[in-house]
Amino acid sequence: MTMTDPTLERRPERDRTASGQAADKALRARPQVAAWLLATAAMVAAMVVIGGITRLTESGLSMVEWRPLMGWIPPLTEAEWERVFALYRQTPEYRLHNAWMTLSDFETIFFWEYLHRVWGRLIGVVFALPFLVFLATGRLERALAPRLAALFVLGAIQGGIGWWMVTSGLADEPEVSPYRLATHLSMAFLILGVLLWTALDLLSPRPAGATPALRAGATAVLALVSLTVLAGAFVAGTDAGYAYNTFPLMDGSFVPEGYWEQGLAGMAEWVPAVQFNHRWLAVGTALATLGFCHWAGRRAPDAARLPLRLLAVAVAAQVALGIAALLLVVPVWLGALHQAGAVALFSTAVWTRFSLRA
Repeated sequence: MTMTDPTLERRPERDRTASGQAADKALRARPQVAAWLLATAAMVAAMVVIGGITRLTESGLSMVEWRPLMGWIPPLTEAEWERVFALYRQTPEYRLHNAWMTLSDFETIFFWEYLHRVWGRLIGVVFALPFLVFLATGRLERALAPRLAALFVLGAIQGGIGWWMVTSGLADEPEVSPYRLATHLSMAFLILGVLLWTALDLLSPRPAGATPALRAGATAVLALVSLTVLAGAFVAGTDAGYAYNTFPLMDGSFVPEGYWEQGLAGMAEWVPAVQFNHRWLAVGTALATLGFCHWAGRRAPDAARLPLRLLAVAVAAQVALGIAALLLVVPVWLGALHQAGAVALFSTAVWTRFSLRA
């Protein structure tokens, strides 16, 4: 006959109790984790708008050095300003377009690109530090940690994509590649979407029980909005918004002459095609979205009513902003509003799809 250590009998029970307490602690922390993710999402949204202003003010090629760790501090002395201005004067943009610039003019365009880069680094800090604190204090659910770690990696990759984009405009032609710009913008929206979905899932973990038809419709709307945003990136990358500043006709025609002769590359590079695609994809997306909101409004669960209403408002406002920006030849303030409208529309589309999950 053997004796059993009573502590061995009690240990599994204690382990289960400790595990349960840890799980409860993580569950109680869900609102705080969600608030942190929403704050990060707001910073990403602001980053998209700052990036749009950087593009609209033609500031994106003003910083020709990439110093991820040491680039926090701007030039503080006259000698340092002269050094960075001398580097800029070696670029094709300066030689071909901005040879008239003085140091004071350069400081203006430098500001927006500097703000864009520093804001990106701030997002990394605001994301990484709370992540480590939540993880160390046991207030992060185990299943969530890998997704958040992957988000941090995506953010780091996004910084590399931004520099990859800038380098395309520092070689022979002072224009960034529209393909690289579209990649950079798409990654920003992907990160924003994952942040929003994750935060919403923490705040409202129970499925809404929407029908397959509602889910399919919301997915289609989100896909159309995302495709329209991508088409808008090519408009920005080719400066297509500064041409054909009439609506609905383009140079007196509905379809620009030569459109049907363009190949696949022409759809992304030829200015008339790029603008035509974006303007009518946007109109089609708006009509489809408004139709879906009207149809779904009487069938959706209560949790989806508010996002559906906001989605309808956002898509109508975004089309109006886009047409106004086109007719007024894209002033910086209106172009920035249009960029912010894209963020708002995409965010409400994500929220709507989330509210109609199974």
